[in-house]
Amino acid sequence: MNNWISALANLQTQGEPCVLVTIIEELGSTPRNSGSKMVVSATHTFDTIGGGHLEYKAMQIARDMLVRGQHNTHLERFSLGASLGQCCGGVTVLLFEPMGQVQAQIAVFGAGHVGRALVPLLASLPCRVRWIDSREQEFPEHIPQGVRKIVSEEPVDEIADLPAGSYCIVMTHNHQLDLELTAALLKRNDFAYFGLIGSQTKRVKFEHRLRERGFEAAQLQRMRCPMGLTEVKGKLPVEIAISIAGEIIATYNANFGQHTASAEPIAKLLPISRRSQAIN
Repeated sequence: MNNWISALANLQTQGEPCVLVTIIEELGSTPRNSGSKMVVSATHTFDTIGGGHLEYKAMQIARDMLVRGQHNTHLERFSLGASLGQCCGGVTVLLFEPMGQVQAQIAVFGAGHVGRALVPLLASLPCRVRWIDSREQEFPEHIPQGVRKIVSEEPVDEIADLPAGSYCIVMTHNHQLDLELTAALLKRNDFAYFGLIGSQTKRVKFEHRLRERGFEAAQLQRMRCPMGLTEVKGKLPVEIAISIAGEIIATYNANFGQHTASAEPIAKLLPISRRSQAIN
């Protein structure tokens, strides 16, 4: 009994979005149980509101809400009858409540000192994190919940698998790898945010090399380097991590509900950071 309770708890622990569907009112000659609930995730359903075509329609609506990233609750009124394959008339009202919607899909390239300080901060936010590095020994023994560790000999190849509208943070141990990751991200150009760790001097050097590869000024402007909030001073890994996390929060709050490449560029939302940053 009450499978939906344990299912909801498990999905929220895993950081997987879902929709809680509840019958809140029903009128008719064959009413269902008011208060019945089911949980709908992208691939599974848990518990039941009575089965039949009504439940099928509810699943469709819930999954459409998940695809659209809808955060608001939604009421739907169903007139039971031929349209829902019911032999008897009646009205059922369902409440759809999105649960555990993530606000950002984040990819962190680099498991050095700043990466190890940053990822736990991001994991505590309503985000999903891919943490990518070629050096398995650099990852801590405990990986925070909601973080997927990816050990890849070719980190650049991981960019193809990122969801559109991702928040991408590049802070590897190798400048050439940083450059190749930057080029691949700018070529794809469907991120909501792209931050590159380093100084203004590093940015100038990268822009010169990227222009030689054919990248235009508008594409280069989407790169945030140096990244992080200027108000957060200091060069300790945790201080840099806090400034970057603050910038991520400011960006997804400003772009709430529109995590796609059409979101407002970060350069228009925040002042340019002039401070240098430690390189992992």
